[in-house]
Amino acid sequence: METILSSHSLHPILNPKASISKNLLLPSQQPRPASLFLSKPITCTPKKPTSQLVKPSLAEPRNWFVHAQQGLAALAISLALNFSPVLYTGNAIASEFDVINEGPPKESYVVDDANVLSRVTKSDLKRLLSDLESRKNFHINFITVRKLTSKADAFEYADQVLERWYPTLEEGSNKGIVVLVTSQKEGAVTGGPAFVQAVGENILDATVTENLPVLATEEKYNEAVYSSAKRLVAAIDGLPDPGGPQVKDNKRESNFKSREETEEKRGQFSLVVGGLLVIAFVVPMAQYYAYVSKK
Repeated sequence: METILSSHSLHPILNPKASISKNLLLPSQQPRPASLFLSKPITCTPKKPTSQLVKPSLAEPRNWFVHAQQGLAALAISLALNFSPVLYTGNAIASEFDVINEGPPKESYVVDDANVLSRVTKSDLKRLLSDLESRKNFHINFITVRKLTSKADAFEYADQVLERWYPTLEEGSNKGIVVLVTSQKEGAVTGGPAFVQAVGENILDATVTENLPVLATEEKYNEAVYSSAKRLVAAIDGLPDPGGPQVKDNKRESNFKSREETEEKRGQFSLVVGGLLVIAFVVPMAQYYAYVSKK
């Protein structure tokens, strides 16, 4: 028994002519395929583009928050640098303690931390003080600093330097320390028992009250240091005191007028004002009288 298969019953893949003819029909006239894998349409939803559109909107607030944090951090650092007292006085404190920690100078007699002494002054001090040490066995160190923050005045700082540099009585007995503070325009002289006895209290007081402060006020730091050294050396050698600088009377004249000058000026001013008032009234009246008389 033979079975005759119709060409229309074959699958479109096996019968290409039928598929071509079906494609020529209108979409409404085309029959729906009976195969299972083509029964439902395959749809693709573009999820990635939508996610990319959402991300920028979420990233903008985050970027704004990050910029705000960076701005606040920069503002905090700026305020700390401007108003921190430790940063402001750090150089003065470090310089002050460096002088103490470094110890006495080995090749000279000067620690010019304030950087106010010239080479000539340092050379003259070295020659003068080295000669004194070779003859009398007294060693004097000169120290200049800009500002003191750890101690109340130059005397306390000078005592601290003497104790740190020469901790024992044998080491510091014949040593002298002279300190000049440039910002405060003051100085101090201290030393061991032998040094103080050799110089004498009068010369020590005169050096502190005359040489150092008077010349420092005039910003003559080289002269202040060298004149103090000569005065101390002369006292140790038993020579006459060369004396200190003369204190200048810096009294300023008053800009205010005295009572007599004020009364005199007031009288002159009254005369001038009265004369102007008379002229202001008399001249117009005279002009008016002349004008009326002509008519």
